[in-house]
Amino acid sequence: MARKVCIGGNFKMNGDLATLTKLVSQFNECNFDVEAADVIIAPPALYIIPLLEHVKKGIKVAAQNAHQLASGAYTGEISLNQLKDVGLEWVVLGHSERRTLFHETDELVAEKTKAALKQNVKVIFCIGETLEEREANKTNEVVSRQVEALAKVIEENDWKDIVVAYEPVWAIGTGKVATPEQAQDTHKAIRDFLAKRVSQKVADETRIIYGGSVAAKNAKELCLCPDIDGALVGGASLKPEFADIITSAEEAYKTKARL
Repeated sequence: MARKVCIGGNFKMNGDLATLTKLVSQFNECNFDVEAADVIIAPPALYIIPLLEHVKKGIKVAAQNAHQLASGAYTGEISLNQLKDVGLEWVVLGHSERRTLFHETDELVAEKTKAALKQNVKVIFCIGETLEEREANKTNEVVSRQVEALAKVIEENDWKDIVVAYEPVWAIGTGKVATPEQAQDTHKAIRDFLAKRVSQKVADETRIIYGGSVAAKNAKELCLCPDIDGALVGGASLKPEFADIITSAEEAYKTKARL
């Protein structure tokens, strides 16, 4: 049984309410198969509620980040129970920009992920290496370390509510894309690590998606790889092209399901 694909659209700190509402209206018209794909958009925090009310059934809305504590004197932060309170089912955690620009450690990302699962919020858990780490042949070491931090603090059953997003830092917003062979090799290494560290069942069932300059022209080829189960899309998610990426990923899923 092929794993259901997951396509995430990370809007980052882009757009205004009018622009994003129009964009989501275009996505609402996309005739994608909700049985074949989980489609999740992550708008800026200000626009979560209006877009949550505007989006059609079958498209989920996620937060781009959250604080691990339930409440307190943490100016500017949003807690996971507050996200849950307004009806969110998903959150993106550990994005490379959070790790590199805001200095979030492996341990903090793992702590946030554990807190999200406790609130029954599903997680797109982001991992990935820098260009320097790839050139030093440390890719597998880095992603294994990042997954290990999470494996230490959650239970085997928790993995069912996690989508792992492998996003090489050097490919985000640069136009550079890992080749399907490069991406597949790392996805397989992550899956092999899950089998060794957690269980074969978790390795077989956990969805691992690719992020890093994904576009309509490369989405299907990437998603046809045996261990790539979708994409976390940045810049292209702010364009109508995102609908084509969804369709391409679904086609890849259905092709793999027939094999």
